[in-house]
Amino acid sequence: MQTVEQFKPDVIIIGAGLAGLTAAMEVTNAGKKVLLVDQETAENLGGQAYWSFGGLFLVNSSQQRRMGIKDSFELARQDWMGTAGFDREEDYWPRQWAEAYLKFATEEKAAYVAQLGIKLMFMVGWAERGDGSASGHGNSVPRFHVSWGTGTGVVKPFVDKAFAAQEKGLLRFCFRHRVTKLLTQDGAVFGIAGDVLEDDNKARGVATNRNILAAFEYYADQVVIASGGIGANHQLVRENWPERLGKAPVQMISGVPAYVDGKMIGIAEEVGAHMINR
Repeated sequence: MQTVEQFKPDVIIIGAGLAGLTAAMEVTNAGKKVLLVDQETAENLGGQAYWSFGGLFLVNSSQQRRMGIKDSFELARQDWMGTAGFDREEDYWPRQWAEAYLKFATEEKAAYVAQLGIKLMFMVGWAERGDGSASGHGNSVPRFHVSWGTGTGVVKPFVDKAFAAQEKGLLRFCFRHRVTKLLTQDGAVFGIAGDVLEDDNKARGVATNRNILAAFEYYADQVVIASGGIGANHQLVRENWPERLGKAPVQMISGVPAYVDGKMIGIAEEVGAHMINR
């Protein structure tokens, strides 16, 4: 088998959850090589999305029309902007992302997921409905499309695509690789460094060991961080607790696996990444 050095990836992706798998699919579809690293075991491939309800945001879909739900890009945009309340200078890029995503959800997304083989149930749920108005918080009409198989049904096609890319020599997995540093030169990231952790046979979602076996450094022209949130890192949750909610609770319950530790946020900040909306 090729070593990572012999593999010579074009892109390193940190995190093998749904975001990382989606990025890997797009990159390998372009004929580029991907090194996909994750601190967990192969058993946890797909990350938090595996446990999700698999709800997909679509605008003016065939399911909505069949149920008599009248939706449009304009209404979805009004809902989104009314909820987000973009009113600061640092909201520039979030606003651009929102505009692009709304366009995608209206024009391309249904065909995109169908092409992947993701099937949607006939009903449309009303998650984040707020007060049900077009001027208040939340979605003024139902937009929560449930995928067949819920989260597992959403994750599976991307996992299949990753293994297919691996067979073609375009993707390599590096499980049990915990990134602790981004390598930079002249203000640009050119690689990653970290610890190789001892393997573990725990079931999906169960906390694994953090025994260090060795160190690693890998290099690529592009590095993508897709490492998830902070939900299991209660210290980080407390540090970022909103003032409007008062003092953070002394005791907290995690609704996510232990690996959702948010540590890549600080690691990215160390090399100059700009963070907003903590």
